[in-house]
Amino acid sequence: MRVLVTGGAGFIGSHIVELLLANGHEATALDDLSSGRRENVPASVGLEVGDVRDRAFVERVFASTKPEAVFHEAAQLSVSRSVREPVFDAEVNLVGMLNVLECSVKAGTKKVIFASSGGVLYGDVHDPAPETTPANPVSPYGIAKWASERYLQFFAAEHKLPSVALRYANVYGPRQDPHGEAGVVAIFAKKMLAGQQVTINGDGRYIRDYVFVRDVARANLLALETPLAQPFTAFNIGTATGTDVNELAATMRTLCGEVLQSAGRATAIPEPTHGPHRPGDLRSSLVSIDKANQFLGWQPNTPLGDGLRETVQWFAAQVTAN
Repeated sequence: MRVLVTGGAGFIGSHIVELLLANGHEATALDDLSSGRRENVPASVGLEVGDVRDRAFVERVFASTKPEAVFHEAAQLSVSRSVREPVFDAEVNLVGMLNVLECSVKAGTKKVIFASSGGVLYGDVHDPAPETTPANPVSPYGIAKWASERYLQFFAAEHKLPSVALRYANVYGPRQDPHGEAGVVAIFAKKMLAGQQVTINGDGRYIRDYVFVRDVARANLLALETPLAQPFTAFNIGTATGTDVNELAATMRTLCGEVLQSAGRATAIPEPTHGPHRPGDLRSSLVSIDKANQFLGWQPNTPLGDGLRETVQWFAAQVTAN
């Protein structure tokens, strides 16, 4: 199947591209390279460099690739930036989404799979939230994700464009960008491996559901290949298990210390410090994965400790390579 992956040079998108190739699909990546990297895209995959907000560019890509399916991963990713710059967030996450959907209709695309967010849609939840939980986004980022899902439902009904929203929990793993404001695992790994002190926002008692990126990519592949009875369906993609940021930092400090020691770099990693609370942050975010297991046959395969170890080792290898 011919597939277009927006954000295909980025963290999650590049893992989706690799899995598509491994399963016999023909993939093209679209990315503005603001956080994605060319080296994330396999040499056999075409990379179209441009912005999803640029309607003429998106139209040209769809006209040349004629995708049968689209994975829409391109996004403004930071909750805190959305609080500071709600217009920019809406331009990327809503106008970009509408450009992709309208071009999908024009190109005769058969399915759109959208990177939504269970981590922000449900508001503060202390038990794993099923997909039937009323949406309660508290940040512009979450509001845009919810509005995007409503647009998906509209296009499914009005234009017969089948779509799936995958509501990701907190995705982590190799290739995550450590330089932005989103992606605490990547930020911690980069700083700790350099022997730098990390800052935990607020008291650190923020519960999150951390899911490994290759498990997320597999959920995307299943969403593509599984026939679904409804024109629009949403699935949570997480682990239904919570970890607070203090626990995460302690585990990563141990793992980074082990990696540094094995490399002969006896670098002391300072204890974390605590900074101010970050605007827009939820206290607790957990998602139920029963529906994805029932209809997609999906469940996470990577325990948090194993995924964190692989992620730390990947970041350590980048330091060595550079």
